[in-house]
Amino acid sequence: MLLMPNKDWHWEYNETCKQLSISLGSEMEFLTPYKTKLLIPDALTATEFNLEHAKFYIKMLETLPKVLHISDAGIVQTALNATAAHFLLQSQMPKSWFFDVSDECVYCEVGKLFQLNCGYSKVLALVVDNGLQAATVMILSQYCQLSDSKSLVQFDTIKVMHNRLYPLRKARQVVAA
Repeated sequence: MLLMPNKDWHWEYNETCKQLSISLGSEMEFLTPYKTKLLIPDALTATEFNLEHAKFYIKMLETLPKVLHISDAGIVQTALNATAAHFLLQSQMPKSWFFDVSDECVYCEVGKLFQLNCGYSKVLALVVDNGLQAATVMILSQYCQLSDSKSLVQFDTIKVMHNRLYPLRKARQVVAA
């Protein structure tokens, strides 16, 4: 069962964990992975989960099950983190140099999945914000080693130029007679 937003939802800054959270009513709190240094100033105080946030979240709930084969809980977690990343994280400068250039031109939009190639690893990324030449993506793979000293984990965000986004390939079924 997917969680649907209601009037009781609101964003909070969890002082104990030093992370953004969303109160889902009187008995539930969802803790995002986003720490203080990544957040816009408004995210450090209680902020309503407004209609724009709800529309984005519902769009993610509708889109993600079509492209990801994960549990309903995983869909909700991904959609809530994507909503937080879209509205409450600071803007980033592109860090495309970590990723290989794609030879294919892609159509990029919020909610679309792509692959990023970083050396020998390939990671799944969800577009959470899109600009004219670059997109902020949320990493959906468990881990991505960018360099000897830098790595990304699931739900981290990074901004990359569109030419770093590889389209996902549909698995082809070959039937031999």
